[in-house]
Amino acid sequence: MARTAIPGTRENILSAASDLFYRHGVRAVGMAQVIEAAGCGKNLLYRHFPSKAHLAAAYLTLVRERRDRSITAALGRADDPAGQLIALVTEVADLVRSPEYRGCAFRNHLTEFPGENDAPAQVARSYLHDTRAQVDRLVTALGKPAQDADRIWLLISGLHGGGPEQAPTAIAWVTELVS
Repeated sequence: MARTAIPGTRENILSAASDLFYRHGVRAVGMAQVIEAAGCGKNLLYRHFPSKAHLAAAYLTLVRERRDRSITAALGRADDPAGQLIALVTEVADLVRSPEYRGCAFRNHLTEFPGENDAPAQVARSYLHDTRAQVDRLVTALGKPAQDADRIWLLISGLHGGGPEQAPTAIAWVTELVS
């Protein structure tokens, strides 16, 4: 007789895997570690996530959903494209200043798996592409040259790869760029 699934099992597994993947990297974490952290059996894990790639794609999708909500909230605090660009860079600056910050999950994944085109890589590339397109739209709406979108994207990328001490400079620079 098959056992009844406990509600929230998938979310529990995904939460445990997400924490491990973000702290250690997808490549470094084995499925046995996920099973131990989630407190589930191997069969249950593989029932919800048939492979590590499925689990990594779900992790990056979860991170994307969180990032999208955070960015949407930040953009909602400004009424014009200039304010929204400042809000976007400020949101990233606040993120990198968090003590839990260990880099951009999407960039980290693509660095771990260069040249891959599996589901997790597609989620990561899609997020980066869509975020860049958002910067492009805001710069266009502001009537600024495309080169300014490149500058702002470099600012955002630099924040992800740099340290939290760069956050005030990034905010000041984007404020100057959009003025």
